[in-house]
Amino acid sequence: MNNYYFRDSASSRPRRPRPTIRDTGLANSAALAKLVCIFSVALVIGIASLIWIAQDVTKYVDFDIDHSSHVGHGSYGDVYRATFTRRDQAGRLHQTPDNIMISDRGDAQITDFGISVIPEIQGFTTVVPRNIRYSAPELTPIEIPAVAMVVNPTTASDVFGLGILFLQLFHGAAQRMPLLPSEASRTCLRTLQRSSAFNVASLFSSRRAASAAAAVKPASEAAAYPKHELTPADVQRLKFQRNIGVSAHIDSGKTTLTERILYYTGRVGAIHEVRGRDGVGAKMDSMELEREKGITIQSAATFCDWEGKSPVTGEKDKYAINIIDTPGHVDFTIEVERALRVLDGAILVLCAVAGVQSQTTTVDRQMRRYGVPRISFINKMDRPGANPWRIIEQIRTKLKIPAAAVQVPIGAEDELRGVVDLVRWKAVYNEGEKGINVVESDEIPESVMDLAKAKRQELFEQLAEVDEEMGDLIINEELPTNEQLAHAIRRATVGLKFSPVFMGSAIKNTAVQPLLDGICAYLRDPSECNVVAHDTNLPISAPPVPLVPAAQAPFVGLAFKLEEGRFGQLTYIRVYQGTLAKGNMIYNARTGKKVKVPRLVRMHSNEMEDIASIGPGEICATFGVECSSGDTFTDGSTSFSMTSMHVPEPVISLSIKPAGQETPNFARALNRFRKEDPTFKIHFDSESKETIISGMGELHLEIYVERMKREYNVACITGKPRVAFRETITQRAKFSYTHKKQTGGSGQFARVIGYIEPMEADPETGKDVEFENQVMGGTVPEQYIPGVENGFMEALEKGTLSGNPITGVRLVLEDGAFHAVDSSELAFRSATIYAFREAFRQAKAIILEPIMNVEVVAPAEFQSAVIGGVNSRRGQIMDSEVRDDEFVCTAEVALNDMFGYSNQLRGATQGKGEFSMEYKTHAPVLPNLQADMEDTYRKSLPQAKK
Repeated sequence: MNNYYFRDSASSRPRRPRPTIRDTGLANSAALAKLVCIFSVALVIGIASLIWIAQDVTKYVDFDIDHSSHVGHGSYGDVYRATFTRRDQAGRLHQTPDNIMISDRGDAQITDFGISVIPEIQGFTTVVPRNIRYSAPELTPIEIPAVAMVVNPTTASDVFGLGILFLQLFHGAAQRMPLLPSEASRTCLRTLQRSSAFNVASLFSSRRAASAAAAVKPASEAAAYPKHELTPADVQRLKFQRNIGVSAHIDSGKTTLTERILYYTGRVGAIHEVRGRDGVGAKMDSMELEREKGITIQSAATFCDWEGKSPVTGEKDKYAINIIDTPGHVDFTIEVERALRVLDGAILVLCAVAGVQSQTTTVDRQMRRYGVPRISFINKMDRPGANPWRIIEQIRTKLKIPAAAVQVPIGAEDELRGVVDLVRWKAVYNEGEKGINVVESDEIPESVMDLAKAKRQELFEQLAEVDEEMGDLIINEELPTNEQLAHAIRRATVGLKFSPVFMGSAIKNTAVQPLLDGICAYLRDPSECNVVAHDTNLPISAPPVPLVPAAQAPFVGLAFKLEEGRFGQLTYIRVYQGTLAKGNMIYNARTGKKVKVPRLVRMHSNEMEDIASIGPGEICATFGVECSSGDTFTDGSTSFSMTSMHVPEPVISLSIKPAGQETPNFARALNRFRKEDPTFKIHFDSESKETIISGMGELHLEIYVERMKREYNVACITGKPRVAFRETITQRAKFSYTHKKQTGGSGQFARVIGYIEPMEADPETGKDVEFENQVMGGTVPEQYIPGVENGFMEALEKGTLSGNPITGVRLVLEDGAFHAVDSSELAFRSATIYAFREAFRQAKAIILEPIMNVEVVAPAEFQSAVIGGVNSRRGQIMDSEVRDDEFVCTAEVALNDMFGYSNQLRGATQGKGEFSMEYKTHAPVLPNLQADMEDTYRKSLPQAKK
C-alpha cells in the first residue's frame, strides 16, 4: 500500500471502509514540553463561500502513507507515519505528526499516541463544524468558534482533533465511534456522545486524568457495560414465568399432551384429538395437512396460566407458561432446533412401550446444544406392554443423563388410575369428566407400597450422585425431608445434571396436572438462564456480554421463526432484555436496518391477541419486520448480537417444475418457503436447466410440494430424489496464482497467495467453511479483499470431482499483488476461483455421502430378515435388542442405499415392520463409487460432449 488518495472525483475515488480512530492516551515522548501547534485563522467571506468550502474541501485533500516512513510491525500489521496534506486556495499544510500512526491491516486504523511535536508549521485554513470540541482543557483552554478554530501559539495543544478533522475532510462526515469496553474502564479517557451523521461523535476528556488512570490496572471487558439490576417487580414477575417446549419422537403423544395442558389450564374449552377424528382436530395442529396426516409439521406457540402446587407446602401460586409444541418427525428437525434455542426448559415425552427412539436421541442432542433442562414424561402408560422402568434405564444408558422417577403408577395398562407422588408421598387420582378433578390421598395403595418405597430410595441415590447436599445427607444416613428432596430435584434439573421422570397417559387424561406442577416446581425461570450476547464492535474473541431480563434495560430480542400470515410476514421474537412496545423503532444487528413495530401480538396456535407491550422473558410476534431466522434486534443503544441457531445441511434433493405454464405463484411459493425454513434450499442447475429443491428428507419435500398445490394452486412435477453428496479436502495445499487478462483498454490483473486446509464444523453454529485474511503490508488493498472472499464462496458451490458443493474448507490469504490500473474486485474474484481449483486437487479431495441413523422395529420372528436387509445395504449395525415380542435394530446406513428400503422391509416382515431414520454425518464414499462418480461427472461436462 503505497498511498491512499481521497478525492471527490467519481472515477478516481476508491471505495474502502472508514478508518477507525483509537486513542491510547499520553505518548512517552521526550519532546512533550516542546509541543507547539499553531493554526492561523483565515477570514471566510460570505455564507456561500462557507458552504462551498465545506462541501468541496475533499477535492484538495491527499492522505499519503509511504514505505519510507515505516516505523514498526505488530499485531495490527505494518505501521507507517501519516502525512496529511491540505491544499486549497487559502493555504497549504503538509505535516507528519509523530503521534499519529496508520496501520495497513483491516480498516487502516488511525492511532493517536497523545501529545505530538510538529516541527514545521505552514498555513492552514478550514471550516470547523459548529459542535466539534477538542477537549483537552488543560492544554487548550480556548473556546472553539462556530466557523474557525483558534489556538494560542504559546499553548501546547492536543492534536487528536486534527485526526478527527482529517477524517471529516476525507469522508464528508464524522466517524461514529462507539465506546470500547477497555476505554470505558479507564476513567475519563473518553466519553461518548451519539450525534447525527454529520457531527463529530467523540468528546475527549482530560489527558491528565487519563495519564493517571493509565497507571491503574484496567477493569475487565465485562465490567465496562452498565449493570442492570432486576427490580423487585422484575423478580416477582419472572419467578412465576416459564417458557417450555414439548419434544419427542414421532407418535409419542406430544400434541395430545399439549391439548390436555391447554384444556386443564382453561385455554381451550374442549379437548379435540389429533387427526381431526371429531372434525376439528387438536388446537396446536392448525394446518389442514397436519390434521390429515396426524403429524405436527410446524411448531406452534401458545400461552396459558396455571396454579402450580408447591411440592413442599402444597400451596398454589399462579404461573404464566409459554408453550411451543414441536414436530416429532426428523424431516422437520429445524422446528425443534429454533424452539429450543429460545426456551428455558422442556418436556421430553417418551412412549411407555417404544422408549428412547432415534428422534429422541436427536432431541436430546439439541437440548444439550442450547443448555435446556428437561423433565421427562413417560406417556401412554395405558398401552399393553408399558414398562416405565425400562424406559428410565434407557434414559440413563442411551441418553447418558441421570434420571429417576418422581412418580409410581397406580394400576397398569388399561387399569391405570393415578400415580404416587414420591416427593410429597401422596396418591394422586384424576376424577370427573375428562379427568379435570385432581384428588389427593395420604393413603398409598398396598399394591404399590413396596414399589413406591423402593423407587423413592432410588430417587435419593440418583440425586446423591449429582447433588452435593443430598449426597451429604445420604452419607450421614439421614432421611431427607420433602423440602430437601424437592430443592435437590430442582437444583439438579436446572443444573442440567438430572431429569425427574413423570408418567401418565395424556389420551386417558391421567396425571397431566401433576406434570404441570412439576413444570412450575422444577424448571427454571428466565432470570435463572445464563444468556449472553456478543458486542459486534469488539473482536470475536472478546468475552460475551451477559443479558439481564430487566424491564428497564435496553431491549434485546431474537427472531427465531418466520411465518407468512394473513397480514404479511409474522416474526416470532423472544425478548431477552428490556421491553418491546408497539410503535417502537428496533434495529436489526445483522443488517443495521431500523424498522418500526406496527403491531404486537401473542400467539395461540393460529390465533392472535393484540398487546401494547411485552417484557423480558416473554415470547411474542410482530408483523411487518423484515428479517431472517436467527436475527438479533435491539433498541439501537447497544450493538449486541446473539448466537443464531444451528441449521443442519439438507440431505436430499429433487428437481421441480410446474405441471403447466409457469406462473408467478411458483416462484412466490418457493421464495416464501425458503425464507420460513432455513433447511429448505433452492438453486438453479445451469447445466440441466432445472430448479432443484433440497431438504431434510422425502417427507419434508413432499409436504412443500403439496403445500404449493393447496396454498398457491400450483401443481408440480418432481424428479427422482437425489442424495446430497459433498466434496471436501483431507490435507493442506498451497496456492499461488496470477490472473492476467488483456482485451483492450483496462485489463484484469490479480495475484493471490495462500493455502487451503480442512476445517471441522463449529459445534454450535454448524459453520464449516471460513475465509481468513492474513495479508500484511498492503500487497492486496483492502477494497479487493471482498472479491477474494466472494471468489472463495463461489468456488465452493461446485466441486471439480462430482459437481457437488464443497464443505469443510478454510481458505487463508497470505499475500498477493495488484496493478494500479488493471486490478479490480472482479479480477481478484476470478483469481481466487482458479487458485482454489488448482489447490483443491492437490489437497487430496474426496466425495462425502450422508450417513443416516436407521431404527427398524419388527416382530421378533423377523429378526434375521431385518438384519439381512440392513447388511445387504452396506449398513453397520450399532445395537439390537428384543423387547417383549418386538425386535429393534439400530444401524448406520448410507442414504444412497436406503432408496426402496420401505418396500423391501414391508415384504420381509409381511407388512409388520417399520423404520425411521435421521441424518448423522457425511462420510467418504467407497473408492470405486468415487471413481464412478468422477467419471460420470466428466462425461456430463459440456466440453466432454463436443
